[in-house]
Amino acid sequence: MHSFLGSIGFLHCDSIKKEKMLLDEVMHYANRKSMIASEREENAQFAELSLDFGRGFGVTVCGTYDAEDHFHMDHYFPYLEGRNVTTREESVMCKHSGEDSFGVLCEDYRLGVSLIFYLQNSIEFMRCVDAEENAVTLPVRISCLCNSGKILLPTAKTKNDILKSADESSKQIRMITEAKNGNQDAIEKLAIKELDAMTDINNRIRTEDVFSIVDTSFIPHGIDSEVYKILGIILSVEERVNMLTEEVIYAMEIYCNNMLFDLCINKEDLMGEPQIGRRIRATAWLQGHIDFPK
Repeated sequence: MHSFLGSIGFLHCDSIKKEKMLLDEVMHYANRKSMIASEREENAQFAELSLDFGRGFGVTVCGTYDAEDHFHMDHYFPYLEGRNVTTREESVMCKHSGEDSFGVLCEDYRLGVSLIFYLQNSIEFMRCVDAEENAVTLPVRISCLCNSGKILLPTAKTKNDILKSADESSKQIRMITEAKNGNQDAIEKLAIKELDAMTDINNRIRTEDVFSIVDTSFIPHGIDSEVYKILGIILSVEERVNMLTEEVIYAMEIYCNNMLFDLCINKEDLMGEPQIGRRIRATAWLQGHIDFPK
């Protein structure tokens, strides 16, 4: 059972029988199908079959059509379509072991950590990119599926605080870029800035809660490289309904570490009332769609 299936409204799909019924539904009634010649088997086609169960979300089943046109499932994943371009930095693809799917590593200095996500459109990558290449610099739309979350109040910030924070963030990104290129002055400035930040936090943490100091955060979570603990500001929120189960999910646009993400979570898994300006703290599985040329 996929651990993030509940995020798109299948919270009660909790048995092998229910999972099989769901996957049969996708394979029989898929509204999108992509195919490419299989590298593993002669005269076979690798395929991605996708079925929407609501606006912008659904399930994709991946597998192979053999020479007799019989479909053999390999794996599946729930998806949420990202609406915003999150990053345009170089993306490096790495094939998952044992299946025709890819993890993607993207170094975006705004986050402070490597961005690793599951590639939603693997067949487009296989079709558009040379077998010897595994890196592209194209727009990426990141989305997050969350299986638990809490709503937090916003931090107390004035308009001047927000503008100052944005300016400092731009300077930080420029310094990191220069440091990566070997600029010793930038490296020293970053080290001093980090020490000053640690001193400030250590002083404030004695009288303040950590979530009143930290506005947003993006931290790797557990042993799965595509799962993160995120804290982001809600920019928009809407309720969407799974047409099959009638479960309600929240679809949000969030701002986290100077980046835009799309996020969805089952209403039953979220503690609190999501509103624009409030923050969400959640465990998120990251996936992304790379806009390959048509």
